[in-house]
Amino acid sequence: MQGSVEVRPVKPEEQAVPSPALVVDLDGTLVKTDLLLESVLALIKQRPRCVFSLPAWLLKGKAHLKQQIASRVSLDVSILPYREELLDYLKAQRAQGRTMVLATSCDAQIARQVADHLKLFDLVFASDGCTNLSAKSKRDRLVSEFGEKGFDYAGDSRHDLAVWASARKAIVTNCKVTSRVAKLAPIDRVFDSGSQSLGARLKPLRLQHWLKNLLVFVPLLAAHRPNEIALLGKALLAFLAFGCFASSGYLTNDLLDLASDRRHPRKRYRPFAAGDLSLSYALRMIPLLVGLGCFIGTLVSPIFVAVAWTYLGLSVIYSLCLKRIVLLDVIVLAGLYTLRIIAGSASVAIWPSPWLLAFSTFLFFSLALVKRYSELAVNHVDTRGYECRDEELLASMGIASGYLAILVLALYINTATAHLLYRQYGVLWFLCPLLLYWISHIWLSAHRGKLSDDPVVFATGDRTSRILILLMLAVSMVAL
Repeated sequence: MQGSVEVRPVKPEEQAVPSPALVVDLDGTLVKTDLLLESVLALIKQRPRCVFSLPAWLLKGKAHLKQQIASRVSLDVSILPYREELLDYLKAQRAQGRTMVLATSCDAQIARQVADHLKLFDLVFASDGCTNLSAKSKRDRLVSEFGEKGFDYAGDSRHDLAVWASARKAIVTNCKVTSRVAKLAPIDRVFDSGSQSLGARLKPLRLQHWLKNLLVFVPLLAAHRPNEIALLGKALLAFLAFGCFASSGYLTNDLLDLASDRRHPRKRYRPFAAGDLSLSYALRMIPLLVGLGCFIGTLVSPIFVAVAWTYLGLSVIYSLCLKRIVLLDVIVLAGLYTLRIIAGSASVAIWPSPWLLAFSTFLFFSLALVKRYSELAVNHVDTRGYECRDEELLASMGIASGYLAILVLALYINTATAHLLYRQYGVLWFLCPLLLYWISHIWLSAHRGKLSDDPVVFATGDRTSRILILLMLAVSMVAL
């Protein structure tokens, strides 16, 4: 018949062989983080009292622990640090019609949230409160579902070796286990961000913020005794010890602020928020830094150690809850600055005068307010309880507090104490216009959206600030 088409039967050997299921792990593979640790950190922040129940839950098994934590915390899976290259590969495989499976040791509640968000997976296997789906238990589940060598598996750690042994092909997201995986299954693809350099590991310690710890030298300088080697050595030890405590506080803050940092346009690039460093690294470094700080502190004085612990405790409480209380957060920030001066006093047994404490309180309150103001001015979104319409009020309070610090300085210059300590005390009056210029410059920079970091860190990279600080140091030296 005209127009007819001959249909040739397809031989069995010519029929397309469907690809086996592609099974994907979650922690460290699909996401560059550990969701159990993230859940524990979220529990500490959202429901701190439940932390005391963790040992009891763990006694009933790891799966039970995960289920109890998952039922009490809320993780925003839409902002997790997903491995984008792997995601693109999975989307391409799904477009080819492959069966996609998410198999994870995470609790089923979290696994389903991730699957619902990504809309990539046909099946989800996860821990259910009774069985911890990890290593051999995961392998047994997959073999019972797809058969030996009946699936490809994407994983990242030594716990996945048992699964790879039963997989047809392996997809690896951690080069450190590649050689071991190759002995168990053919490696199809490798997705890895590479090993972290020393600089990357030092970055979350925020060593540039150690500049704030130079405040421990203020009591020694104010007493005009920096030439006493013994006291200078103790102040230097205090600086190093306080740096260790401060870095441990920064790490703690980053761990507790993972969710909020990931929503921030700039902070989402921080190593832990972006998944560039493992959370376990921070959990190892925090006790190490605290221990080192305590050891160095014992070489200074017991009072110094007590002040340093007060600083660390206040920093942790600030990260847990105080930073979300409007105005109290900036008062605490100002207090943390002042505690550095008190720690310096404790290290050399030279106690600060009421003039120094009053000056530092007003000055640091102004700097704390400019930090909050800049967050509103740069991002133009409500943050930490502050609203965009609060910008003008924050600016007025912060500028007034800065100018009050200058007033305290002016009153001090006219006291008998200043006349005794400084031979050319009249020269000190030049500090007032210089400090007035600097505080006004800082606030003007914030108003124009140029101050996007801590004001002290900003000052180190700002040419005008550096010139003014050098001039103020020069004036102080001439007055001596």
